[in-house]
Amino acid sequence: MISPDWIHALQAARERRAIEKRDRARTTVAPTSAVHVTRRGRPLIDFSSNNYLGLTHHPQIATAMRAAIDRVGAGAGAAGLISGHTVFHERAESAIANWKGTAGAVLLPSGYQANHAAVQALAAIGRDTGGVRFLLDKLCHASLIDAVRGSGAEYRVFPHNGVDKLSRLLADRPAGQLQVVVTESIFSMDGDAADLRAIASLKDSHDFLLLVDDAHGGGVYGEGGAGLASELGVAAAVDLTVTTFSKAAGVAGGAVCGSQELCDAVINHGRGYIYSTAVPAVIAVGVEAAIDVMRREPDRATRVRQLARRVRDELGIAGASPIDSPIVPILLGTEESALTAAAQLESVGLLVVAVRPPTVPKGGSRLRVTLSSAHSDAEVRQLIDAVRAVRERPSAT
Repeated sequence: MISPDWIHALQAARERRAIEKRDRARTTVAPTSAVHVTRRGRPLIDFSSNNYLGLTHHPQIATAMRAAIDRVGAGAGAAGLISGHTVFHERAESAIANWKGTAGAVLLPSGYQANHAAVQALAAIGRDTGGVRFLLDKLCHASLIDAVRGSGAEYRVFPHNGVDKLSRLLADRPAGQLQVVVTESIFSMDGDAADLRAIASLKDSHDFLLLVDDAHGGGVYGEGGAGLASELGVAAAVDLTVTTFSKAAGVAGGAVCGSQELCDAVINHGRGYIYSTAVPAVIAVGVEAAIDVMRREPDRATRVRQLARRVRDELGIAGASPIDSPIVPILLGTEESALTAAAQLESVGLLVVAVRPPTVPKGGSRLRVTLSSAHSDAEVRQLIDAVRAVRERPSAT
């Protein structure tokens, strides 16, 4: 039998990835606590997850979800517009909106889907009016880029935090065309922040809608973890916020938050919501419990920010803004250097993942260290010493 061409293509692609040190594969881990896993039979301290507040194992959240599952079952069984929207979803969405300070919220299975639903809704609004143009920060998450490209709408990319360029783009907008500025609050690979105050100030002279993906800011910044815009005092300038509950909140799912009119648009035009089975009600229960914990235990956010400042300061990378983001990039340059460094850290009991292109630009391969309030001082000390040792080795330069 002749081997099909597509098999040869797959093999060639994988060989090319292997040569470029960009091939990816999963290795199974077994979590044993909020910041500890076992991998390949070896216990490791986990500095790779986005479990910033250590809530994956919080007893209040786990208890609430265990108590709920006998009542609500394992799955939703239908989309939210059919019969998948329960009283538990309604309660969770009310809690989310209250937490974010918005009139409404729509709960979805993931942050990725939430970004797609938000963009799809705004693209639909544009089609019904004078058109729409999305203006994206260059370092926006792949889910935002994919959503905008998939919408078929016009878009432009401005340099990372390039507010001057953004202002010029807004000034050049066609009459009647909806302008949507899209950014993250805390960027997922560099751990730096959008200049939300400067972007918000552009509303004094330009007409646009602001969409902020707060996936890595929610839970860490703002009163009760309400997010970076809340902490900076510019939440009123943000029209749509996308937040996730799989990171600081320790559960799963994502949400689009904004005015009731915009949330209605997501329900009616967001294909990521319309054509997806609803989040299981037990997840909605977990989300509501997690928000309660974040509000009642602010010391968790305080601690992870203190740890971030310590790590950045001791590793000499405190110049990034903000200096207390729990995402700490250790730039190494080449794919091979990053892979070697990650293996060296694993050999001393630390799980830190090498991030390589296309997730980051060519030449930007790195270790992406993520901190949690559940890490002990001794574990953070071990991380700092190990990263220093890796940096000093010629193989990691």
